[in-house]
Amino acid sequence: MASTNSWTLEIASPVAAPRLFRAAVMDWHTLAPKLASHVVASAHPVDGDGNVGSIRQFNFTSGMPFSFMKERLEFLDANKCECKSTLVEGGGIGVAIETATSHIKVEPAAGGGSLVKVDSTYKLLPGVDVKDEVAKAKESVTAIFKAAEAYLVANPDAYN
Repeated sequence: MASTNSWTLEIASPVAAPRLFRAAVMDWHTLAPKLASHVVASAHPVDGDGNVGSIRQFNFTSGMPFSFMKERLEFLDANKCECKSTLVEGGGIGVAIETATSHIKVEPAAGGGSLVKVDSTYKLLPGVDVKDEVAKAKESVTAIFKAAEAYLVANPDAYN
């Protein structure tokens, strides 16, 4: 029987919430191939204009366990720096995972920084064991936000 599981993650950043949200979430398909080229070979919008219902695809390097993933934006409140997306193709769908969703909220924190909150829920296919995949997923998400953070600190006029 397939089981539904979830994990949560919080990441503190010195970068203001709106800038980090725009760079690491809304425009990650543009930044990822530049900032994480060792993982993301290319990325692009597949359908839509960046609003709810839009789909974007990330193509990965040979070092990843899958070659691509497509995600659909299910909910977006850019003013509150919050979104929810669903994995719709690739990324383990049909191989290990039946469904997967991520809810991301970037909240303002003391001193002008932010706190990223990620809640990921997934349903495994019968007989699949994730073992250390959750730890790898958390490391990947952390790496995304830290790469965007480093870019924004080095480029203080970007995403203002």
